Amino acid sequence: MAGGVWGRGRDGPVGSLTLTALAEGIRANQGQPVGPSSTGPQAEHLELRPEAETYTQTLTPAFEAQPGNEVVAPTAGNESCSPDSAQESAPERLYQYPWEEGTLADLALYTAACLEDAGYAGTQATALTLSSALEARGQRLEDQVHGLVRGLLAQVPSLAEGRPRRAALRVLSALALEHAQDVVCALLPSSLPPDRAAAELWRSLSRNQRVNGQVLVRLLWALKGSAGPEPEALAATRALGEMLAVSGCVGATRGFYPHLLLALVTQLHELAQGAHSPDSPKVWEPSQRGPPHSHASCTVEALKALLTGDGGRMVVTCMEQAGGWRRLVGAHTHLEGVLLLASAMVAHADHHLRGLFADLLPQLRSTNNQQRLTAMAFFTGLLQSQPTARLLREEVILERLRTWQVDPEPTVRWLGLLGLGNLAMNHGKIRHVNTLLPVLLRALGDGDARLVDAALGALRRLLLQQGAPLRLLSSELRPRLPPLLDDARDSVRASAVGLLGTLVRRGQRGLRLGLRGPLRKLVLQSLVPLLLRLHDSSQDAAESSEWTLARCDRALRWGLLEEMVTVAHYDSPEALSRVCHRLVQRYPSHVQHFLSQTQGYLRSPQDTLRRAATVLIGFLVYHASPNGVSQDLLDSLFQDLRQLQSDPESAVSSAAQVSAQQVALLARARVQRRSPRLFRFLRHHSHPTRPHPLYEDSPFLRRSLAGRWSCPELC
Repeated sequence: MAGGVWGRGRDGPVGSLTLTALAEGIRANQGQPVGPSSTGPQAEHLELRPEAETYTQTLTPAFEAQPGNEVVAPTAGNESCSPDSAQESAPERLYQYPWEEGTLADLALYTAACLEDAGYAGTQATALTLSSALEARGQRLEDQVHGLVRGLLAQVPSLAEGRPRRAALRVLSALALEHAQDVVCALLPSSLPPDRAAAELWRSLSRNQRVNGQVLVRLLWALKGSAGPEPEALAATRALGEMLAVSGCVGATRGFYPHLLLALVTQLHELAQGAHSPDSPKVWEPSQRGPPHSHASCTVEALKALLTGDGGRMVVTCMEQAGGWRRLVGAHTHLEGVLLLASAMVAHADHHLRGLFADLLPQLRSTNNQQRLTAMAFFTGLLQSQPTARLLREEVILERLRTWQVDPEPTVRWLGLLGLGNLAMNHGKIRHVNTLLPVLLRALGDGDARLVDAALGALRRLLLQQGAPLRLLSSELRPRLPPLLDDARDSVRASAVGLLGTLVRRGQRGLRLGLRGPLRKLVLQSLVPLLLRLHDSSQDAAESSEWTLARCDRALRWGLLEEMVTVAHYDSPEALSRVCHRLVQRYPSHVQHFLSQTQGYLRSPQDTLRRAATVLIGFLVYHASPNGVSQDLLDSLFQDLRQLQSDPESAVSSAAQVSAQQVALLARARVQRRSPRLFRFLRHHSHPTRPHPLYEDSPFLRRSLAGRWSCPELC
């Protein structure tokens, strides 16, 4: 039977045995009554439809004599016959043969042959007859459908494009209309690894609007029914990708769209957790050409197709621009990707948020860790939508997020902090500040950088609300924020500096009037770290420091914006000298504190910070009054600068020599002012004024636009 009827030309001889006669013959072979009544309602339905007679074709003599088969030659040659005449002659024309899988495979192909010229009515009539024939065998219908589907998988690739292939695909759709579960179960094993014929069959099911909804639901059950990335779930994911890629198929997901979306995202989490396994396939990068080769990439493509087909093209675009798809497939970044997806949906696909939010609630207490964390991340992200958050009472949401803060797992506490920040971003939630603030301030001392970043971000959102308690926040942050400006974690430094800038921006009116005592003290306490962090090795921290200094300059009216920008981008000693001169003039009583703070950076592991601190000390000392700095501090500075003169970095050692000379000159001037006699003795042996410090160009930053952008014409 290999090759079946499709191995022969359509011009060969054909028999007169119809499918109805075949059903009768099967019953006769099994000793069952023969006749119209034995075929049941299917045969009765067939007889009442004249189109069945029109579209029922004769089978080819492919059931020729084979070992173990006895064939009775047809008497009608190429002549077609009606169902009645076929039933009358069936017992005389049938033959006996073993019903093996190959025979069932060819039966499916013969059915397709009968439907080549048939429309929908003919398809339905023949499918009912086929079901009657299969049920008459006295075996499980599921096994027979599996055999038919396997036959289609084997033979469809060899079919010619056009009517033969379309007819065979209509057979599959007709079977799926009555036996969707069996068809899905039969096709799934061929979807893993990917099979081109299986992909074509899935797409054909997707195009049939009468069956695609049933098939999608059963694929969703297969996806959610397996614990972890089991083969059945992976095969269902690939099948979903094939079906959802067909235009117009997403409309069939109405009613279970949120379930499907959550199932796909959870599947990505499970795949990401197993991505470190040596047997797992390599994750497909979007920049690579060709089809995706990993389960994760196929799941991403299915998710994209689901979003795009439902009008979520902007969601897909936002995820691509933010690197969200790459985060979703990462073992350590999956939850970040979920948060990005939730934010994009809040902005561009709010019509599904309520259903999605409702489906999340039961999963928040799931025993499956991946499912629970994915649901938590979605829940956290969707709190950005005020209408969605209103589905639950505010007290219930707050209590849930506070419960997460005592969870032993840092990831849960991190998501809870993000949720508090998103909740604070909604209007009308500022009255919960007494609940939010203690939790956020306590998280600033956590050892997990994600929690500190989340707390800083939530505090920043809180500051952006109308009526934010600026004085309270300034008082609470004054002892907690300065240590974070020098934190060893780059992200924490950048976030802390940004929070300070936001605080200054919101309180600038009071700073101008001198009414923000705690905030003014916090700014002066953080001034040196901000100046030095302009040279931070972290680009985010450096840019955040520049932004915050600009806010301070505007609020306190220093008039140093141009100088600070020049220091940040060109490391100009002249600009830094002007900054130090203005600060010494405005805050002479703080010079001692400025120098003490700067001295702590002389031991920084970053070469850029050691040199920046050395230069800053030199200019502060140069502009300082001899009475403004204690002798003990000068001695300590001189000792540290002498040690730096042997620094392995030449830029640091040369700057230390210049700054040490400035410290020595200030100490001498201090002695001269205190001892008039000694001053008269030394004035003939020293310069009457201290020389301006001159530092070599910094090797750490490019100093011109030509260097930065490789544009020689800008020199």
